[in-house]
Amino acid sequence: MGHALTEAHRVLAADGLLVDLRPAAVHRTVHAVSGKKARLLGVMRERFDEERASDRAVAAAVRSGLFAVVSRGRFPCNRVATAASDFQAWLAGYVAMADLTPHAWLGRWVERAFDEAKGSLRVVIRAPIDLIVLRPSP
Repeated sequence: MGHALTEAHRVLAADGLLVDLRPAAVHRTVHAVSGKKARLLGVMRERFDEERASDRAVAAAVRSGLFAVVSRGRFPCNRVATAASDFQAWLAGYVAMADLTPHAWLGRWVERAFDEAKGSLRVVIRAPIDLIVLRPSP
């Protein structure tokens, strides 16, 4: 990421902006939602090595004077599954992409929630997104 920031600084126009938009280094939570009631089913067990390395690279680029922070924020990002199979497909893809240990226990909790639902149920995966807007320093 450090090299990418150096290259971005090199090619950005003086009045340009660099937008760093990434999932926050916060464990995803999985909730069963029925009507206005939400129940926590589990918290994913994730490693954040790459996210933290990226955070350190951005902080180093700002400290070195390469960029100045224009603004930063965090906002929610929710994924919704309306069937256990939807959640299982997302979980399998996410576990493979993030190189995580299997979260079969969480899949079982979700399946149980759908089996026990007495009406419509949604499973909501909550994870915030971090946004940092940077301006290149001259």
